Amino acid sequence: MTIFVKVKTGAKIEAVKKVDENHYEVMTKEAPEKGRANAAVIKLLADYFNVSSWQVSISAGHTSKAKIVKIKNQNEK
Repeated sequence: MTIFVKVKTGAKIEAVKKVDENHYEVMTKEAPEKGRANAAVIKLLADYFNVSSWQVSISAGHTSKAKIVKIKNQNEK
C-alpha cells in the first residue's frame, strides 16, 4: 500500500491523523535533524497500521515535509 504523508515536526504530541483514503498527517516531537523525524514517522505509522517498522519505508521525500510511504503487508516480501 502506498500513502501520502504530510509531516509536522516539533509537535507537542505524537499522532497520526487520517485525512482521506490515501493521505495522512503525522505529528512528531522530533526535529528534522539527522533522520530522527523520519525514524519517528516510520515508528508512528508502524504502530498506527499495526505492522513492524521494517514493513514501513519512505520511498520519496526524505528531506521534505511531504512524503510518499510504502507499507508492506505481512504477505508481501
